[in-house]
Amino acid sequence: MNKRRLTLVRWLTLVGVITLIGVLFIFRDQVKRLEKYGYAGIFLISIAANATIIIPLPGVAFTTAMGAVFNPVGVAVAAGLGASLGELTGYLAGFSGQAVIERVTSYERLTCWMRRHQRLSYLVIAALAFIPNPLFDLAGMASGALKIPLWKFLIACSVGKILKMLCLAYAGYYSLNRLFPN
Repeated sequence: MNKRRLTLVRWLTLVGVITLIGVLFIFRDQVKRLEKYGYAGIFLISIAANATIIIPLPGVAFTTAMGAVFNPVGVAVAAGLGASLGELTGYLAGFSGQAVIERVTSYERLTCWMRRHQRLSYLVIAALAFIPNPLFDLAGMASGALKIPLWKFLIACSVGKILKMLCLAYAGYYSLNRLFPN
């Protein structure tokens, strides 16, 4: 692919990601209505909550609450896999719009470290996916910018997200069921 075409693809991807973020933010109340669909709804809400870059939707709170309603392991798997797919926006933003975030110091450090330690970058992706923090968007962008294979990014991200959602779902299961016993 020539440089001009690659630049066009990157800009179109970046515009698509920004549009998706805007749509999800504008229609966030309608996204919450998906909860009546059980595990499929949890999966879809997790995609939406994690597809936003920087602007958070309440996916963590939703997962915690659903852990009290459904089987926490099922909630964790549905929410974790949905969250991983939602994180593709950060990955694609990194692939397409590197110049937009290149000057952020933490992004530069993370990208440099991941470039030097490519074998460990998957562990970093999984660890950052596990820890509730806004830095995971930077990890996704760095992964896309470094052209880490998409399937490897998704596996590492899924492991971290499922483990995080498992903790949240069980926290909801134990805390909400103690507060509001049957």
